[in-house]
Amino acid sequence: MKHTISILVENNAGVLARISGLFARRGYNIHSLAVGVTDNEKISRITIVAEGSDYTLEQIEKQLNKLIDVIKVRSLSADKLLARELVLVKVACKPVQRTELIDIAEIMAAKISDVSPDSMTLELSGNQNVLTTFEELLSPYEIIEIVRTGTVALQKGSSGIRV
Repeated sequence: MKHTISILVENNAGVLARISGLFARRGYNIHSLAVGVTDNEKISRITIVAEGSDYTLEQIEKQLNKLIDVIKVRSLSADKLLARELVLVKVACKPVQRTELIDIAEIMAAKISDVSPDSMTLELSGNQNVLTTFEELLSPYEIIEIVRTGTVALQKGSSGIRV
């Protein structure tokens, strides 16, 4: 089962290395990782998606809370989670195919980020299912390059993780 963990940390050098090292030492695989500063430049939020049992999640949370630079750790339940990723897809595209790709972009609410004589780059943010569907729609075309960000997530509703 995949778990999304939100971690507030002091924005210091080496924090990410210590957190990823903890996962590596315990043999836990990180499926997705995103890091960014919060409204307070001294604090960063790390969002990690990892797979494991509820017991594994509990152990991860306990180990993370022991790290010096960690301020708060919260597991976000799937039903109370607002999560997004960003994908950029560069597709080989002849002029006669542009209309088809523009139609796909419009249907999926994607943005056309770049057009060249022989390629088009599309950009879309959404949940994992939306991005997978988008990639499947583009698969009949020659995908030159594709890149996805890590998942960023917040808890739905008025409560949140704050210092």
